[in-house]
Amino acid sequence: MRKTFPFFLFPGCGPLCLPPFCLALCSVMPLSAGAASPSQVDEGEAALRAWVQQQGRQVLSFVGYSGAGYEDPEAMLAIAGRVLDGVDPARTVVAAGATAEGIGAVYALARRRGFVTLGVVSSLARDEAVPLSPCVDRVFYIPDTTWGGRLPEGGLAPTSAALVGVSDSLVGIGGGEIARDELLAARAAGKAVSFFQADMQHQAARDKAAARGQPAPQDFRGAAHPALLPGR
Repeated sequence: MRKTFPFFLFPGCGPLCLPPFCLALCSVMPLSAGAASPSQVDEGEAALRAWVQQQGRQVLSFVGYSGAGYEDPEAMLAIAGRVLDGVDPARTVVAAGATAEGIGAVYALARRRGFVTLGVVSSLARDEAVPLSPCVDRVFYIPDTTWGGRLPEGGLAPTSAALVGVSDSLVGIGGGEIARDELLAARAAGKAVSFFQADMQHQAARDKAAARGQPAPQDFRGAAHPALLPGR
């Protein structure tokens, strides 16, 4: 049985020392014939659980914005860096959604600190050829007709259920409905959950609303914020 590591909220975040070139290389490089790629790709929740058990390490998962991006990505990375500074790379696997966007930038931080990195993502990412982070060591595609979150009939979609199921602790840095649903499900399951406020990318949110013929948004904190930090 894996032991659960002590988990702490970090109220302040100092400056993050990360060379811009390394961050760009590990967080946004698309997978192509000449690009870096995950060391191995597999499929299915059973394979994921077996791999995690073989590692003999705790799984710390980051959730947040993906395509919506971050208004202040450096602040997001500073938060993630402080969290990673508090855990042991020899005893911890760092997980996220496998893709290169948004919260996927944490893979570069984890790689630099010597963590094994894990990606858990919907099979839609494979079907739609979504770029994966070149800084993730092992990716598991979960057969799913959604990107995750809570299903209309109740319960988590397969991808979210798989991520929450193998995680010992989850950290949310902002996030939309999928991140919200995963964090709430993890909390209900008695797992350690921490949440930090972060705005989605403002202009991208405005453009998305305009494309849908909707009013421009006034609140950019994401759906996870009121659920995890009510009244704040």
